Amino acid sequence: MNFEIFVFYVFAAILVFAALRVITVRNPVFAAMFLVLAFFTCAGIWMLLEAEFLAITLVLVYVGAVMVLFLFVVMMLDINVAPMREGFVRYLPVGMLVGAIMLVEMVFLITQRYFKSENFPAPARAAEDYSNTEELGKLLYSEYLFQFEIAAIILLVAIVAAIALTMRRRPETKYQKPSEQISVTKEDRLRIVQMQSEDR
Repeated sequence: MNFEIFVFYVFAAILVFAALRVITVRNPVFAAMFLVLAFFTCAGIWMLLEAEFLAITLVLVYVGAVMVLFLFVVMMLDINVAPMREGFVRYLPVGMLVGAIMLVEMVFLITQRYFKSENFPAPARAAEDYSNTEELGKLLYSEYLFQFEIAAIILLVAIVAAIALTMRRRPETKYQKPSEQISVTKEDRLRIVQMQSEDR
């Protein structure tokens, strides 16, 4: 076992431990912190796979943006955690079944006993001037351009739907009407009042 494999197993053990603590810890703030730890260890595994761009994106997007949002929601809102945990035992068999299936798949992939074939050779080491960001950009905007655009449209629809769901009419809230604002004339906004001058 070389040093790279040893580091991989260390990161993998920390990742599994953090993921388990996310769903078992009672304090939601601690759960969010363990999720941050899981993201960092996953980024370390991406670095071992020479995918530096994906590792940096994972840290910046999820740790730097999504987890900050989660922490704001958890710490600023009074969330009653007890009703959320009532269905844990009810859905536990389904969760254990899905977890067992994923564990079996990971064991198959790690041992490679069922995947050894001449069609799947071991990937060669990348050159020193290799840039995975450049290669990823070439793939996204050439071979997978249509899929990339479809994903962008789906995300745009989700953003518009989220905004539309939060736009509720409240009687105490003042709303602006841009069509009425741009159709006014100067007579509507300016009134000249004639006043008599006074001598002092």
